Amino acid sequence: MATYRLSFKILATFSIGWLLLSCQPSTEISEVEIADTLSVGYTLSQQYCGNCHQYPVPNLLPKATWQKYVLPRMGHRLGIYEHDSIRQSLLEIGVGRERVDQAGIYPAQPVINQDKWQTIQDYYLKYAPDSISVSTPEISVSLPNFQVQVSSYQLSPPSTTMIKIHRQQLFVGDANSKSLYQFDSALSLQRVARTGEGAVHAEISTEQLLVTIMGSFSPTDSPSGKVITLPREDEGAPYVLLDSLQRPVQTTVADLDQNGLPDLLVCEFGKWLGGLFYYQQQLDGSFQKNVLRQQPGAIVAYVRDINQDNLLDVLALFGQGDEGIFAYMNQGDGKFQEKTILRFPPSYGSSSMLLVDIDEDGDEDIVYTAGDNADYPPVLKPYHGVYIFTNNGGFAFEQSWFYPLPGAYRALPADYDQDGDLDMAVNSFFPGYQSDADAGFVYLQNQGNMEFDAYTFTESIYGRWLVADAGDLDGDGDLDIALGSLAFEVVPPNGLLNQWVERGIPFIVLENRLKAKLSE
Repeated sequence: MATYRLSFKILATFSIGWLLLSCQPSTEISEVEIADTLSVGYTLSQQYCGNCHQYPVPNLLPKATWQKYVLPRMGHRLGIYEHDSIRQSLLEIGVGRERVDQAGIYPAQPVINQDKWQTIQDYYLKYAPDSISVSTPEISVSLPNFQVQVSSYQLSPPSTTMIKIHRQQLFVGDANSKSLYQFDSALSLQRVARTGEGAVHAEISTEQLLVTIMGSFSPTDSPSGKVITLPREDEGAPYVLLDSLQRPVQTTVADLDQNGLPDLLVCEFGKWLGGLFYYQQQLDGSFQKNVLRQQPGAIVAYVRDINQDNLLDVLALFGQGDEGIFAYMNQGDGKFQEKTILRFPPSYGSSSMLLVDIDEDGDEDIVYTAGDNADYPPVLKPYHGVYIFTNNGGFAFEQSWFYPLPGAYRALPADYDQDGDLDMAVNSFFPGYQSDADAGFVYLQNQGNMEFDAYTFTESIYGRWLVADAGDLDGDGDLDIALGSLAFEVVPPNGLLNQWVERGIPFIVLENRLKAKLSE
């Protein structure tokens, strides 16, 4: 599903510590492949398949996936179609169609001749493996210090696109009902706001909520997204700050031009079009749009003074083709210069990024997850999981840690057991549902030296966990975890989708009982 990557298991009776550097696959092309190259095939594939994103080596995907799905779609982007009607079928109806057509996403004429394209296909199919193996740690089906609280409020089908803990309140966005729900710490419903489809992000202040609304959870290039404000109390009306956005997934408030007026930094994930945009607030309250990156797949952005020049810079994660982490260095006068920090192959399915000082050396490291897996029938990938990229100074990062987890969507590092080191709560939207149904959530308890025991809980199968958040929901001094479920097709079908729809469970809260146990 080229959708918001917010694009759209393993059973054991014991836990195991896992040093997470040993099970990464090779994403480099072998010397044999380069030497043989068919040999023009390697050169051509580098030229045509690596000019707009990191070069995808053949061993990233099994041969059948290349042959049935990826290569035909690559051909479409090069103007190669099986028959004349294919191109028209790829263009959606409406405004999105016009935009995609004008942008030349699907060229009307081939940009490569058939012989060259056949050589590229032959190269990939020769060196792609028949299958790729995935080895994941064993996970104990027990959850130390946490008590499972299943929501009694039902939404069917559950379509949770946002979950956020804020000061003993839980905010839940639902795409199907097109609403934003507010629950208290006892999980009783307090308020409902009709927002439109896909409330996905909220900045919460004393007076209001700044809510980002996708407009369409399903992939589209139609500009139906918006950013609105909602009053915290019943008095007052919603107000639209920005509209006509392309599936926005995050909005950050920051005075990027330092003129005293708050600006809006918006990640517009889009489908084939989208980007990272800086909406500069004017004196009359309107906003002027500025482009930081005109590419689809913007997922999350952070505002930091990266180079300590007293100007606010931006660090952003992109998925959807040209995947990677990019910095936008503020040059002043509303100008930014792009710098590539990390880049990933397009099959990684980048899903989230957090900035956390993991090694406690005074600078922020990157916690990154790769796990989106809906662009073709899901393939378990050994490079899906949680990564830590350590900041070595000057915002230069190198990988220092990896935990393999198919479909990983968000990692929440925190000291949940309050023993002085960081644990990790991770949700997966694309676990291996045919065999690993309980790995939709994994709690990694740090045993020291970045070795972890892995846990899950029986009720994990009650939902498909798209979103997650951590916070002290019950106000007892420890961190709870909230998981939001979105019912989504399982391939091949195994009955789980019907169960999720019937149960109608939009969220589960994992109540941290650490403080309660200490007081007993």
